[in-house]
Amino acid sequence: MIVSVALDLGTTSIKAGLVSAEGELSGVVVSHAPPVTAKAGRYESDAAAYAEAADAVLAECLARTDERPPLGLCSQRSSFVIWERASGRPITSLISWQDDRGMASCEALREKEGRIRALTGLSLTPYYLAPKLSVLLGEHPQWRVRLASGEWMLGTLDTFLIWRWTGGRHHVIDASMAARTLLMDVHGLRWSAELCDLFGVDAAILPEILPSTGLKIVLDDGLRLQASVADQSAALWHGIAPGRREAMVNLGTGGFVAAYRPQGKSMPAGYLETLVCMDAQQQVHRACEGTLNSIAAALDAYPVESCSPDELASDDIYCVAEPSGLGAPYFRRDIGLRFSESVDHLDAHRIALLLQESIIFRVARIIEDIRRESDVDSVYLSGGLSNLPCLQQGIASLVPVAYRLSQPDAGLIGAAQLASGAGAGGFRQAQKIAVGSSQARLRQKFEGWKLWLDDLLGSGPSGVMKP
Repeated sequence: MIVSVALDLGTTSIKAGLVSAEGELSGVVVSHAPPVTAKAGRYESDAAAYAEAADAVLAECLARTDERPPLGLCSQRSSFVIWERASGRPITSLISWQDDRGMASCEALREKEGRIRALTGLSLTPYYLAPKLSVLLGEHPQWRVRLASGEWMLGTLDTFLIWRWTGGRHHVIDASMAARTLLMDVHGLRWSAELCDLFGVDAAILPEILPSTGLKIVLDDGLRLQASVADQSAALWHGIAPGRREAMVNLGTGGFVAAYRPQGKSMPAGYLETLVCMDAQQQVHRACEGTLNSIAAALDAYPVESCSPDELASDDIYCVAEPSGLGAPYFRRDIGLRFSESVDHLDAHRIALLLQESIIFRVARIIEDIRRESDVDSVYLSGGLSNLPCLQQGIASLVPVAYRLSQPDAGLIGAAQLASGAGAGGFRQAQKIAVGSSQARLRQKFEGWKLWLDDLLGSGPSGVMKP
């Protein structure tokens, strides 16, 4: 029996699938998302084409069953669009979370960073909606008038699609997506007048904040939207359960390492406080999160599939592999794709190994930091890049806890779980990851990499950037 259908609105792909009462995924449909174009720090895609692709993926998936199960939606965080109310026509492109046009807004508010972090749990960076929107409204003052009058509308990707699917009856966002805008007070669970004032955003143009599940929103096609949540939150909900000594590593377009935040425990310095979801009873689940930026882009041009874990740590060259800048806990945009010395003499295979080592080391260091506060004893790996043997075995070699590989499509299944009312935690039968023979050598290089990175962080822009 099918208990829910899920739709995953990713940066590079759109997926839908049917989930049974036993948690089995079937009828999966996958389509490429419209390409994201990058130019001078601006990352954009066609919002109308994205919506049409999502509609087509969901329809094809539902055609594989005679049932009309509740829908669970998960969406890329922080990407947003402005559209015309009367026609539904996008005014802007879908502005990606990767876009950095909000940098000027962040710099102007740098002295308020402590207060912004206190209200949002997040660092002040251009990845989030508020800085980008602030710059757009500054560049186009007339947009404020059209948004304030209701002629135009604003929302994240999920908000836009739900508005379309309900003929404009619902302009809504769930708490987990609202929490990634830099406009929500995550303690009061509402839009913050103080934050809206700082970024020059009228709170009246923002969607209504709802719980992540128990929505009961009837769509125009008769489908019932029961859950809507951020993609990383959906993956975390499926992977680990609150109260367990577990962490989750998700490696995809970007990467994150997260563990539910124990009551009474402090956050490690620099880490994000993530609002995972708000359930139907309005209970809020929170996590500590470290992030890796754009790691898939760093690996894309290199033969990572041909690399063996036994080849790791075969030299003393160190690397940072986040092209758009180091993520949490560092948030250093001046340190992105770097090597400790020139790699012009190395072939693509060797560079592929160095890039993977950097991802391994960043993940391991985040796990070390989180363990100091939450005593994690099990780690689950998910996401497409977690299938790479070097990343699997390298991460499992460095911090002495149990490591397991999750089933694919964790975000998709997590959204389905939320839609059906199932509890968190779905990797109980996950495959154990074996540790390779290069672990001692890799651990030694890890310690050297930490010293190199600390020096790089302390000395400002330096190092060797790859052309």
